Amino acid sequence: MKEDEKVLVGLTEDGTKVSLLPKMANRHGLIAGATGTGKTVTLRVLAESFSELGVPVFISDVKGDLAGLAKPGEKTKDMAERMERFHLSDESFPFTGFPVTFWDVYGKRGIPLRTTISEMGPLLLSRILELNELQSDILTVAFRIADEHQLLLFDTKDLKALLNYISENRAAFEPDYGKMAPQSIAAILRAVVALEAEGGDIFFGEPALSITDFFQRNADGKGMINILSSESLINNSRLYSMFLLWLLAELFEKLPEVGDLDLPKMVFFFDEAHLLFRDAPKVLVEKIEQVVRLVRSKGVGVYFCTQNPGDIPDMVLGQLGNRIEHALHAYTPADQKAVKAVAESFRVNPAFNTYDMIQNLGVGEAVVSFLSEDGVPGVAQKIFVLPPQSRFGTISDADRDQLIRENFLYTRYANPVDNPSAYEFLQRQGLEKQSQKEKEEEDKKAEKEEQKAKEKEQRAYKNAAKSVASSAAGTIGRQVGKTFGSSFGSFGKTLGGNLGASIGRGIIGTLFGKK
Repeated sequence: MKEDEKVLVGLTEDGTKVSLLPKMANRHGLIAGATGTGKTVTLRVLAESFSELGVPVFISDVKGDLAGLAKPGEKTKDMAERMERFHLSDESFPFTGFPVTFWDVYGKRGIPLRTTISEMGPLLLSRILELNELQSDILTVAFRIADEHQLLLFDTKDLKALLNYISENRAAFEPDYGKMAPQSIAAILRAVVALEAEGGDIFFGEPALSITDFFQRNADGKGMINILSSESLINNSRLYSMFLLWLLAELFEKLPEVGDLDLPKMVFFFDEAHLLFRDAPKVLVEKIEQVVRLVRSKGVGVYFCTQNPGDIPDMVLGQLGNRIEHALHAYTPADQKAVKAVAESFRVNPAFNTYDMIQNLGVGEAVVSFLSEDGVPGVAQKIFVLPPQSRFGTISDADRDQLIRENFLYTRYANPVDNPSAYEFLQRQGLEKQSQKEKEEEDKKAEKEEQKAKEKEQRAYKNAAKSVASSAAGTIGRQVGKTFGSSFGSFGKTLGGNLGASIGRGIIGTLFGKK
């Protein structure tokens, strides 16, 4: 809950209130502790407080138990005891729900989340596809060709159509873009198909999410709590990494530099962060490290909730200024070493031994250190974490579905749209080429038929001429022979033959219109 425009987190044993300063919230934070020690409750308390302050929140819900933020809590026996411990009355601590937007990459338990191939870009996409340097260069060239030919790349079928088009027309492109081996293009295509099988065909498409839709407030001025359903998504490491890469890149590239604000523009919580970094591709870890270092100047805070601080890469861990440490257990020498390292990361409090304290914390208790006004980490303090005002646990599927459909963003993103893009353009171009090819083949066939007809006519003409000439020659020869007698027989035959042939040609020319 908020108090005096601060994020009230809990009380010390003597009743002193311990708060996180909103203007230091963009310096990031860590919530750690063994399973069952109260990490998720602490996350909920922080999320509620930020929402009350008007700060939008994004939470990756890995366990599926954060949907209760949308509904008011209930005064159970346990809750009544906690309220009494904190001297909270029904008036000072009203149970309430908070504005929530449910999101889901798969579109089943929240509003669908999509982006386009173009918005992902060749650099991030090549890293997600795990392409080598040569293949990455070819993919970059493919995007350039798409830009220069005004080919829109929305989904994976657009990208596949483009790559096939480039492969079929390599000879035309290579003088301007360099050689592109068909084997390399085929390797990229196979990687795209594999990505489709892991959910890329769902994630890439339209309408694409506008990152500004995360930065919403309700009519009462409360910041929207955006909850990403990640129960299934976390098991698909490639798709989860792809989404986070896109999200972090969008935040970093599109938000302006604002420095330290009185209130952060947004706060991100990654619950069960050990699952995020476990088996995460190197490119994702590098991107998180980059964003954590630089995104605070954009007014955005990033908080990791995990079982052990050792789950977080050192480069990231060193950027987390606000720390909440629930109980850790040291059963082995390795565990003891890890707990000691955690204890040493806090400023020493002479009142207690931090190493011993961390191992002896009860459920809902924590050792905390928040940044002061001047950015200096505070000394370690043991606190009792406040209870949340919203409902513990999840909500029914019917309630979730109702909240999803009532959200004004649902109509914007619910149904996929397949606008004309590279796939349709290249398919149409291919059909036009095929049609032109078929027409050319038909023309050639007609031309051959016409040529055959002419040749047939010519053969018929020659055969007829030969037949008439032969007949005429024989008749005239016989007449000459009778007239001039046998002494002129040889001459008569010759004369008759030549004259007959000439007459024959004249007759045939008359018959067939030849001159």
